[in-house]
Amino acid sequence: MAKQALLLPSGFDFLNKLKKNNNREWFNAHKDTFLQEVAIVENFAEALLQALNAHDEIETPSGKKSLYRIYRDTRFSADKTPYKTHWSGSFKRATKYRRGGYYFHIEPGNSFVAGGFFGPSTEDLKRIREDIAFDPAPLRKILKAKSFVSTFGELKGEQLKTAPKGFAADHEGIDLLRYKQFLLVRHFPDEVVLSGEFLKEANQTFKHMRPFFDYMSDVLTTDINGEAL
Repeated sequence: MAKQALLLPSGFDFLNKLKKNNNREWFNAHKDTFLQEVAIVENFAEALLQALNAHDEIETPSGKKSLYRIYRDTRFSADKTPYKTHWSGSFKRATKYRRGGYYFHIEPGNSFVAGGFFGPSTEDLKRIREDIAFDPAPLRKILKAKSFVSTFGELKGEQLKTAPKGFAADHEGIDLLRYKQFLLVRHFPDEVVLSGEFLKEANQTFKHMRPFFDYMSDVLTTDINGEAL
């Protein structure tokens, strides 16, 4: 693996110091260090994008473009600290027929790789629920697959406390119908994140999302006869 694709302990050191000194004066005084560290994360993201493109088609043009800014939007938040204390980025799948998104989050003690549907539109959520209501078995098969369980454990995401409108509370798929988000998440300890294995493990995690993504893409892009919408 190329050395530049590795994440270094210095990146965690910077984030830990930023967490203790989350103000503009400190950040501006250490701007050069920030630029050095974010360049390392950009290289990692570029290597991850190349690995991902080997088994999927991604619209995001570069690792650099995948990264989220470190500056927080504090306009509607009670927390007015100006900077995020993690690195993160996302990759968008290409064309309207490939649904679902990939995400990575790098933070001391809280690093994870995730994917899925964070905020599905009303129309998409309706389509997903109608397909589950028709037959929950295909989705259950994916969620119970050995590779899924060993990688993600279970489906995550916000859920309704009761049955969604228009669906029976005693439906056999009610546990799946209550989901408002459909998220796949895998956490990693710091020692793995800072090891030479993290790039491979993150990419493998993305690979294990594909059966779920393929199912959702089919539901969201075809009608009941399998014809493209």
